[in-house]
Order: sequence, then structure tokens, then C-alpha cells
Amino acid sequence: MRIDLHTHSFASDGTESPGDLVRAAATAGLDAVALTDHDTTQGWAEAARAAREAGIALVPGIEVSTRTDDGISVHVLGYLFDPAEPALLAELDASRESRVGRARTMVDRLAQDYPITWDDVLAQASEGATIGRPHIADALVANGVVPDRSAAFADLLHSRSRYHVPHYAPHPVEAVRLLRRAGGVAVMAHPFAAQRGRVVADPVVEEMAAAGLAGLEANHRDHDEPARSHALDLANRLGLLVTGSSDYHGTGKPNRLGENLTEPAVLEQIEALASSGTSIVRP
Repeated sequence: MRIDLHTHSFASDGTESPGDLVRAAATAGLDAVALTDHDTTQGWAEAARAAREAGIALVPGIEVSTRTDDGISVHVLGYLFDPAEPALLAELDASRESRVGRARTMVDRLAQDYPITWDDVLAQASEGATIGRPHIADALVANGVVPDRSAAFADLLHSRSRYHVPHYAPHPVEAVRLLRRAGGVAVMAHPFAAQRGRVVADPVVEEMAAAGLAGLEANHRDHDEPARSHALDLANRLGLLVTGSSDYHGTGKPNRLGENLTEPAVLEQIEALASSGTSIVRP
């Protein structure tokens, strides 16, 4: 089986609808794909319908944006949790609301130097999408400021840019606890991808593991070989599962569906660890 456990639709910052993403996964030869949009489960229903029609398994998921006390961004993937669990919902709502205010402030700052408006950003997002930096990047591309998303993030939108504004996010340990409380399974996304910014030290991962973290996404394009080896060694030491994923965003990033995969036995363990009643959608 070919399994990809990290993808994004236009419900967050991907460029395809949930249904089109699932159909693309089937065309790419995947047997199972997880939809893990940022801080939202909006795309689950459409993706499930498409999965049944396309003959592919869908793993309902999410990517929760979190931040450590010293400001390091950490992304936590959650699988097979109850999307209606109140405490988790409250945190996700707070994150999404903060993202919108943060994005508006960033656009205001950028507009002092570049041709961009809030309406330009809204034009790049689907209805109900969680507005974020990728939509600002797409607006900058559309207005000819930068050639592509990657250039926007490398120059104007990275965390050390003078245009950058932080948004609210729970602590990664709290996110793990909330996902477990919702009966889900938590996996730390691209834990040592230093090209994205500062990464956490091992004690943070150890604290997350003590709170119920189930795995590390070791096999990811943003991990060089030392980072991958570190993740594999740490997962082995802590008794964590190892996943591999594409982190696909459609045309928004160069990542390709299935470029990194998760072993079938690992997906079986994720399914066994879940206790929410949310199931893998099988054709």
C-alpha cells in the first residue's frame, strides 16, 4: 500500500478542493491519503465522498499550529479524532480568528511598500478557508511582486521579516493533550526542518511524548539526512511511530503526492490507537 498522511486542500492553504485533492491522490497511485488542513476539518465531508467514488482510503486529519513558550512554531498532525470535542474546537476557533487579524496586519504593513490589499488576499482564498500567509503570498504573486510562493516566504513572509506578525497558537504539549482528549492520534510534523526556522530541542519532544504524542514525521522533504536520522533515532528512543508524507499543497508548493510514504503497519497502529469513533473512510 502507498500511504501519504499529510496533505492540504483549499480549506486551508492548498490550491485544490478536498475532492480534487483526493482524486489527484488516487491518480497518483496512492491507496490511502490523509487530509490535514491547518486548524480546520471543513474539507472532511467532501473528501470522504470523493474517496468512496475514487476507490481510495481517506484518513480524516488536521494540522494544528502551535508555539512553544520561546516562540518556536511546531505543527502537530492529528488523526481520527472527534471534530466536535469542545475543548479542541475552542482552541481551533481561537487560532483561526487570530490568523485573520494577523493576516490583516501583515497586509497593512506590506501595503506600505508593495501593491497589495486585503481584497487581493481574499481573492486568493476559497470561501470559508483559514486565511494565512500562503494566501498573502499568492496575492503578492498575482500582483507581480514575487514570482512564486517560495520566493514570498523566503523574502517577505518569513518569521524574521519586518512584515511578520505572530498569531495565537496553543503550546504543542497542550495540542497533543487536546487531540488525545478528542480520541485522536498526534504526530509531530517535520520536527527538525531547520530551513523553516528554529526547531525545538529533544526535551520538548520528550514532553510531548509524555503527553501522548504517538509519532514523528521523519520522512519529509524538508528534512535533510542528519535531520531525518535524528528524527528516526529519537522516535526509536521514545518508542514513537515513524511516518512519511508529502505535505502536498497542490500548485502552492513543489511537494508531490506520494513523494514520502508511511508504512501500512504504522497506519494500522494509528487506527488502533484512536478511540473517538472517527474512522478511516474506505471505498
